Amino acid sequence: MTYFSVIAIVLVLMNTYFLRSSRDMIFASKRAFVQHQAAVIALSLEDSVDTADSLTADDVLKIMTSMPDTANITNTVVTDAEGAIVYDPAMSGDGEDFPSGHIQRALEGFDVFNAKFQGGSFTSSAFTPVMKQGVVVGAVYVSDEDTERGTLLVDMQSTLRSISIIVAACSVAMVAFVIWSVMRRITSILKAIKYVREGEYNYHVNMRGRDELAMLGDEFNRLTDRIRETDEIRRRFVANASHELKTPLASIRLLSDSILQNEDIGRETVQEFITDIGDEAERLTRTTEKLMTLNRLDSHIPDENRDIDMREAVLDTIRLLKPLAQSRDISLEQELAEGCIVYAPDDTIHQIVFNLVENAIKYNKPGGKVTVRLESNQNTVILTVDDTGVGVPDEDMPHIFDRFYRVDKARSREAGGSGLGLSIVRDAARELNGKVTAARRAGGGMRFETRLALSVNEHLLADDMDF
Repeated sequence: MTYFSVIAIVLVLMNTYFLRSSRDMIFASKRAFVQHQAAVIALSLEDSVDTADSLTADDVLKIMTSMPDTANITNTVVTDAEGAIVYDPAMSGDGEDFPSGHIQRALEGFDVFNAKFQGGSFTSSAFTPVMKQGVVVGAVYVSDEDTERGTLLVDMQSTLRSISIIVAACSVAMVAFVIWSVMRRITSILKAIKYVREGEYNYHVNMRGRDELAMLGDEFNRLTDRIRETDEIRRRFVANASHELKTPLASIRLLSDSILQNEDIGRETVQEFITDIGDEAERLTRTTEKLMTLNRLDSHIPDENRDIDMREAVLDTIRLLKPLAQSRDISLEQELAEGCIVYAPDDTIHQIVFNLVENAIKYNKPGGKVTVRLESNQNTVILTVDDTGVGVPDEDMPHIFDRFYRVDKARSREAGGSGLGLSIVRDAARELNGKVTAARRAGGGMRFETRLALSVNEHLLADDMDF
């Protein structure tokens, strides 16, 4: 409708304003012409009158026959001071082309112009008083009829009307084609949305072109790919989580059934089974807590942020994990710089540091070493955790941050790992607009580097101290 409205306005203006402007220009040209002719005749007649007497037919005829320019005038009429015609070669005094009211105005001393376009012809007339010593002694009436320009204007009007009809027909055809093309493509997108809504995540839209609808089709295809990937991740996550939770539950059930079904079981065996049940329950608790942590990170539930000294967080974590390191004959070393302050929730920072250091301890060699470094570089706090373990094969490096992914599944279960620790570190770092990277060390083992933004307050304080 907007397109049709614009076209309609243009066509209306072209058929009205343009033609009216052309007509007005012709009127202006004819007015100048007839008024000039009337003024010349009136001036000649004024010079022929000796005194302020009325014009006579003989005097007027004598003057008019001596003027060569009057041959170009369609009709010329001269009256005396009383309005009586003294010169009228075309005998138009009784016709419609000689309005007496206009002559009367001219006899009162006013110039009068009249024009009209009718029957394909421009008719224009001018009325001018003949003055002598400030007294009106007569009036001159000059008229002109121009059929040539009238025919030209009529032909132009007909041509514009034909052009308007052609433009309107082409516009309707073009809009109909555009609407058909757009609706066909929109219908294909709606069809694709219906398929995806019903679970066909592999369905793609084949949208050609480079316009907005083609871009919409490409974005729709990317969206369906993302939905499919998310659905596959969700399925794997549910399957892995179910397996991780089922294993300790099965062990607990097996151990408890063994105690209940064996009446002659010894006290020491019962205590051993109960200890194993406690270990499996603890493992189940750890897995559940990690799953809840991942769910909280995925849900982007806001926590209360505050300025946290990363050095204190690392020291607290090392103190908590020191017994685990000693039990595995792992030495803990630290190189911690001052002033490494980040603006983040306590739990999030604890999860990052704890999981990285715990992972380095669990997957290390007996007699190995874990080194924790902390430094600040411009606006970034860098936490580096090195270990001297077996490392990760190159083919497994792209997947170590995937949930439930284990490089050596048997060894991971023996170490008590659930495959969720590094996923928590990655998601927690992303939640703080940071990132974590992993690389193999030249001397063996792994290096995990986490980069977080330095707290704004600490950054400003450092700037003030430099100043």
